[in-house]
Amino acid sequence: MAILLGCDSISLDFPTKRVFSNVTLGVNEGDRIGIVGRNGDGKSTLLSLLAGTLEPDDGRVTHRRDTTIGLLDQRDSLANTDTVHHAVVGDAPEYEWASSPRVREILAGLIADVPWEGTVGALSGGQRRRVDLARLLIGTYDVLMLDEPTNHLDMRTINWLAGHLKTRWQAGAGALLMVTHDRWFLDEVCTSMWEVHDATVDPFEGGYSAYILQRVERDRRAQVAEERRRNMARKELAWLSRGAQARSTKPKFRVEAARELIADVPPLRNELELKRLAVARLGKQVIDVLDVTAGYREPVNAQAKEAGASQPQDDTPDNGRDATSSATANAPTATAGTPTPVLEDVTWLIGAGDRFGLLGENGAGKSTLLDVIQGKLKPLAGRVKIGQTVRFGVLSQQLDELKPVMNDTIREVLSRYKRSYIIDGKETSPEKLLERLGFTQEQLWSRIGDLSGGQRRRLQLMFTLLDEPNVLILDEPGNDLDTDMLAIVEDLLDSWPGTLILVTHDRYLMERVTDQQYAILNGHLRHVPGGVDEYLRLAAATPSAHQGVAVHAPAKSAGSSASSADSTGTEGAPGSTLSNAERQRLRKEAASLERRMETQHKRADELEAAMAAIDPTDYLALEAQQQKIAEAKATIDELETQWLEVSEQLEG
Repeated sequence: MAILLGCDSISLDFPTKRVFSNVTLGVNEGDRIGIVGRNGDGKSTLLSLLAGTLEPDDGRVTHRRDTTIGLLDQRDSLANTDTVHHAVVGDAPEYEWASSPRVREILAGLIADVPWEGTVGALSGGQRRRVDLARLLIGTYDVLMLDEPTNHLDMRTINWLAGHLKTRWQAGAGALLMVTHDRWFLDEVCTSMWEVHDATVDPFEGGYSAYILQRVERDRRAQVAEERRRNMARKELAWLSRGAQARSTKPKFRVEAARELIADVPPLRNELELKRLAVARLGKQVIDVLDVTAGYREPVNAQAKEAGASQPQDDTPDNGRDATSSATANAPTATAGTPTPVLEDVTWLIGAGDRFGLLGENGAGKSTLLDVIQGKLKPLAGRVKIGQTVRFGVLSQQLDELKPVMNDTIREVLSRYKRSYIIDGKETSPEKLLERLGFTQEQLWSRIGDLSGGQRRRLQLMFTLLDEPNVLILDEPGNDLDTDMLAIVEDLLDSWPGTLILVTHDRYLMERVTDQQYAILNGHLRHVPGGVDEYLRLAAATPSAHQGVAVHAPAKSAGSSASSADSTGTEGAPGSTLSNAERQRLRKEAASLERRMETQHKRADELEAAMAAIDPTDYLALEAQQQKIAEAKATIDELETQWLEVSEQLEG
């Protein structure tokens, strides 16, 4: 394999720390490298050095001649006044990008719902991220360097991005370097890992799971070596204690002091672990969401907006315990516009000790459902019953809970909590618990507004748990946390005994800490026993309404493809000529085709698994088995085509 780029004995110092010391690395064609490490250890800096945007203090970075590099930073450099069209394809002629299937696939996969001629400044953070990704991915680069590419992306887009990166180059071609805390994404895309720590970089073969196994083995060996050193020291101390000098007071004191020092030697790697906190007891009833339709009312005019602003009680349920509503109680008033439902006919019974994950793409209604569950938002119809003993603990995505204390120090905020908690039968202070979450004694005097995003998230999680809730709602708790700290949070949540509701696009975190998953699909809540895989299949088969139009938005200006886009953009419009009987027949046919496709997929998987059991020298048997696999896949293709035709008739 030819080397594309590398670094030779590079060192780099920042004013307050040494980032790299004598690091030598190489990137070959075909490499798919994931870069992990604690926040602040230099992962993003390493990408900048290899990309050539940052110069090392010592050593050198070399690139093969004519090697092209595409870099995605954590912060985009898009101009707010630019259109999405220009930000993605620049001044390239329309016929160049519109005629490329690869470019069209990227646009459809990433920015299907983004207005093609809208301005960048009007986009949300997630939309800007996808626009920046699309801008980079439509280019042809030898090396792609991605810094947190999954930030702000929903699970469906992350799944698409993983598939794109796996098939972007042929085997043995191109190179990918990626910094991300999404462990499922690392396992899915990467074939090797670099761990950045203590001013050096350690390479590992395999994806994230293989890296963890190798790291555990490395740490085990280091622990064995440290244990051997301690045993030797103990033998020396035992000899000293039996010697003549040990009978005098001073040497005996020194021996005891030495023993204490050995007993307190910390492990080579700080193993952070936070034991579960005592929580208030839950009653028999926790939260019952019954036949709820929820959404928001839009004021009909400016006067209505003012009237709505002067009546905050409309959004606050009585005592926060019973968010009951009916169509009559919520009928539009003179100052309220037509209600816009986000969720319809949702029933969700949440009991003591349940550990539920909530799935759904951005804008599907997850935050709305969380507000309904907490009693912050009255349903338009239906009823929400909240148990009298329920005490909510909420970690929001924007960390709104920290806003009132941004000018306080950590120690000042801790002083408002109890001075001690019983953890694992021992009395422990909040300061000690924070130290286990990676905070030093010096950092306890830091102003909360000066902390990094990851530090604030860890701090707020700690504050939330110190309030001793019994229902914990976590909205993207893994944002800004490195993989080691995510493992600590997972251990903490694994042992937390209350009711847990988790919203995250981190598939690894979702599958690790929740027992059952529910998905919001087109405004309805659905249990997905098959977990994330089942949700992704359902999401692919039931695209949201805004995607149906927006997928074609970039192509509307693409000459001949515009008419096709316009014709499909009217799917589901009023005026459909299908009768109820015909529509019912088509739905049954689509359901039948889905069942047959699932059966054929299982058969194809079984045939591929059976291939491994065939003697590799039996060419006739191998050829016959391959023929069966090809036939099964051809049947799947045929069924998928039939299903697509039926779906188009239903939506026509």
